[in-house]
Amino acid sequence: MFRIATFAAALIMAAPAYAQSEAAGAYADVNGMRMYYEVSGQGDPIVVLPGAHMNIITMGEIIPLLAEKHTVYALEFQGHGRTNDIDRPITYENMADDVALFMDEVGLEKADVFGYSMGAGVGLQLAIRYPDKLDHLVAASVLYAHDGLHPTYLETLPQMTPELFAPFEEQWQALAPDPEGYAAFIDRMIALEHETFDWTEGVATLDVPVLVITGDADTTTLEHSVELLQLLGGGVMGDMGVPLPESRLAVLPATSHTAIITQTDLLMSLIEPFLNGETPKGFFDQ
Repeated sequence: MFRIATFAAALIMAAPAYAQSEAAGAYADVNGMRMYYEVSGQGDPIVVLPGAHMNIITMGEIIPLLAEKHTVYALEFQGHGRTNDIDRPITYENMADDVALFMDEVGLEKADVFGYSMGAGVGLQLAIRYPDKLDHLVAASVLYAHDGLHPTYLETLPQMTPELFAPFEEQWQALAPDPEGYAAFIDRMIALEHETFDWTEGVATLDVPVLVITGDADTTTLEHSVELLQLLGGGVMGDMGVPLPESRLAVLPATSHTAIITQTDLLMSLIEPFLNGETPKGFFDQ
């Protein structure tokens, strides 16, 4: 997950490097919020869920690349970007409910979903709570249980205070509907960082195909990502004359948490075959 001020800084400060989206922007009424979203491209629909402290702009080039073959619905969560904050905890369950209602509001009965970091966690909760709304889930840097965080990262959590986020208030205010609401927003985000959870039971019941993407130097442990794949029915031996499980795991080499979303060509080479149900051919495939 996107879980500390240095990660937020890396993406916020990188924002000027990305071109502003030319997609059509609009608002949807969702659970007391005016949720901002943009639609671009043509083809089968895919919903894009950004990471914590991120917005559509800081998601970078993955959105226009997806729009080359899909109709992309990119949204901004509670208190993020141009979506207003409300007096409600920011939790994965609440955000998943928001996405489900957003899909209803814009007339999306079912779609693929791409989530990064916090957005990947929301996507996983969406699949658990509303499985009929997803065709496929691409979850980049995702946790299904709090103890899957890297031990080094867990050591930093007690040091997280609102003061750590003060340098980023000006960038947040540039888009926020209520520029005076930063302190309340940060309090909610810190509370999310400290939330403990374990979704093992829900994940084990999923029929939605999931592509798990992680970096080999991510904030999650590699063991956690492998265990997630196994919960989803993956991790079997191939070349046995039976189709492979639909869920998959991709580990990006020499890749930190923030480096995942910048490797857009590599991401697209993984995402499109997954969405199309394509697998590499082995010696025994006809």
